Amino acid sequence: MVHEQAAARRTTAQNAPTTPKRRTRPSAPTRTVALRTATHAIGDGARRIDAATPAERDRAVDALRAFAILGVVLGHWLVTALVADGGALHTASPLQHMPWLAPISWVFQTLAVFFLVGGHVATKSYASARARGTTYGQWLRARLTRLFKPVAAVLTLWTVATVGLLASGTGVGTVHTLVKLALSPLWFLLVFAGLTAATPLLTRLNPLWPLAVVLHVDLMRFGLGGPSWLGWVNVAAGWMVPYTLGAAWTRGELDRRRAGWVLLLCGAAATAALVMWAGYPASMVGVPGAAVSNLNPPTLAAVTLGMAQCGLALLLRESLRRWMRRPLAWAAVALVNLSAMTIFLWHQTSMMAVTAVGLSAGRLPGLHMVPDGLGWVAARLAWLPVFAFALGVCWVAFRSYEQGPRRRSGRPSRVVRVHRRGGPAGSRTARGA
Repeated sequence: MVHEQAAARRTTAQNAPTTPKRRTRPSAPTRTVALRTATHAIGDGARRIDAATPAERDRAVDALRAFAILGVVLGHWLVTALVADGGALHTASPLQHMPWLAPISWVFQTLAVFFLVGGHVATKSYASARARGTTYGQWLRARLTRLFKPVAAVLTLWTVATVGLLASGTGVGTVHTLVKLALSPLWFLLVFAGLTAATPLLTRLNPLWPLAVVLHVDLMRFGLGGPSWLGWVNVAAGWMVPYTLGAAWTRGELDRRRAGWVLLLCGAAATAALVMWAGYPASMVGVPGAAVSNLNPPTLAAVTLGMAQCGLALLLRESLRRWMRRPLAWAAVALVNLSAMTIFLWHQTSMMAVTAVGLSAGRLPGLHMVPDGLGWVAARLAWLPVFAFALGVCWVAFRSYEQGPRRRSGRPSRVVRVHRRGGPAGSRTARGA
């Protein structure tokens, strides 16, 4: 009897329906521990980068370069729109429809600061190379290789993309718009490369000389009715002004705060006067359909604004040096500097990729609509994190063209390893790395 009851209980248990197990979410303490672990890991990595940096490095220079690059990226993302019109795409700008937004371009058109830092770093680098006995050709080859190596990936991808788009029946106008946006950053690299090559000649040049050239070119173009092609002289002369200011910084001529205040106040006053009374556009970037662009080619107003920005950058040096003593802030700036060219070259492509993918869902506000109101501005601000994510994907895919191949996992960083050894040799290696 007992055996029969036990068998019945086993049969009932076997035939009973089983309740699927629920997946349990990590408890709050578990999530807290994971977050704390990630925070500690980030902090530890930041401290290692901070420890690997030579004490004599001027971190304010790297901070200014990072802010200049990020300013250009955000500026393009905010004032460049790809409007879907039927089956074609064409460029538009909120500055066309809302000209009162022009002050945005005063903040985010930061190329002058990049040329300031570039002139400062190049002249210091060239003087150091001469002291080591490095020839001009060796020095220039090393600098241009680092500058142009990432360009190969952009040109290759867009060559393939152009052929694919045309083969798929995409309109020539749309393809031209996309390619022009994607490759527009290259003009900046060509100018920067030319000024880098001329560094030995520009080391002692007073910035007032190229400024005088810009002034006379604009006077002939706008005041005396000269040919418009004269403006292209300003492509070299205009960007030579902040570049030679960087050389003056290297010579120690801009160390006093008075120099920064003079540049800031005189540059701002001259820009305001040129916009209000001389007929220069208020926008410091090109606006589709506008008769005159302050940037393409550079005008006197763009150059004086750049001088004001350079003055502000010089005034902020001490504050930036103090801020960069914080390991997390310095680590972020160092990582941006390591990928500066990758970020600069791929930020337009990442924006266009998001725009193209979004078309599959229809015309979306902030992406494909005409930028003619504050609603578009709000929608575009919401899209910025998506653009940043797409740029992150491009960074993962193409950063090796700028930084070189990634080390094998488990192998310690040469920068940190050498720094820990100490001594002059370790400092020299870490500085080079």
